[in-house]
Amino acid sequence: MLLSHAELWRACLERVSRPCAVVLGAVTAALYYLWRRAGQSPVLVCSDGFRVFLQRHCPVVAECFRPTPWCWGGRLQTLVRALIKSSPHVTYRNELIQTCDGGQISLDWTDNCGSEQYPGGAVRPTVLILPGLTGNSQQTYVLHAVSQATRRGYRCVVFNNRGFGGEELLTPLTFCAADTSDLERVVMHVKELYPQAPLLGTGVSLGGMLLLNYLARKGSEAGLLAGITMSVSWDTLESCASLEQPINWLLFNRHLTGNLCRTIKRHRRILETVVDVDHVLKARSIREFDERFTSVMFGFESCLDYYQAASPGYKLPMTTVPVLCLNAADDPFSPQHALPVSLAQRLPNVALLVTSHGGHIGFLEGLCPRGEGYMDRLFGQFAQAVFEHPSALKLACTATDDDDPQTTPP
Repeated sequence: MLLSHAELWRACLERVSRPCAVVLGAVTAALYYLWRRAGQSPVLVCSDGFRVFLQRHCPVVAECFRPTPWCWGGRLQTLVRALIKSSPHVTYRNELIQTCDGGQISLDWTDNCGSEQYPGGAVRPTVLILPGLTGNSQQTYVLHAVSQATRRGYRCVVFNNRGFGGEELLTPLTFCAADTSDLERVVMHVKELYPQAPLLGTGVSLGGMLLLNYLARKGSEAGLLAGITMSVSWDTLESCASLEQPINWLLFNRHLTGNLCRTIKRHRRILETVVDVDHVLKARSIREFDERFTSVMFGFESCLDYYQAASPGYKLPMTTVPVLCLNAADDPFSPQHALPVSLAQRLPNVALLVTSHGGHIGFLEGLCPRGEGYMDRLFGQFAQAVFEHPSALKLACTATDDDDPQTTPP
């Protein structure tokens, strides 16, 4: 009996599709198994008092974090986040403020005047956000943080690093992780505008380094109720070494260096009065850029001196403000061995939260991780915990007589 062409085609498809379905099912089962096995609660390193506060008012710290099953490894998490993360709609009000050296800083505000929780602007809690190395208020992680804060009724202000907020440089000075003078100016400005409003500092990547260095420098006079950092590089020299590994240089280092050089080129006219711009533009790594530009611009004797001053890890004992720090163990920018675990264990005001996976500013979860992720939810819960329970937070992070702060670099 002869089969028609249609029947032959259908029979061939069935013979091919059956093994394909078996393979697909096996792969799916393997991915699900790995996803379930990979999911585990983050490691929370902090004092007992801070731990109790966080577990009670910020339960996400004990939540099982399962990274996106098809987005495996720190490098992939870092790359995919930049490519597919959604951008919540945010409308900013821009303000330019003057600095003592004659420069200007660009601030992007979300006033949230329609806040039902805090209709009075004078006392509306304010979140100050510091973006990463080449970031600004338009980064997806900033937009998600603003979304988390405004839905809870808070005001937000994004501190754009000089030269990266769309403004022109008026003086031949940019920014670096070791120089907190611009941040001091911004905090003072915000406190002058809203002296009765509590203020939370939020720093991502280099923004977190800057925030921690500011908290260490100002101590009890920081003017902040608390701080939270995400994906901080605790030891700049170790971070540079990690980013100079061939695969990391190809994926991240080269790209960041190119962004920095493009900004220098855009402000070439004013910067060439203090640095050799042509020499700077030939930099092929962040270390070369810092050797030729950052360390020269800010008067350090060497790039090594700058990296020592920029590293926030050993300065933690100088901080007094409660601060929660999120890092991933597979962050290609911040090696796990450089995390300040021993310091966090004995400081009453510091909590270090470490996930096994998540990469650098990644922390993607779910099959389609375009929306809010673990990092976003952590920020939202912690901000609410800080603003809604300030007295409990202060009591939880009160130093004991046994504390013996040390500031000697490792």
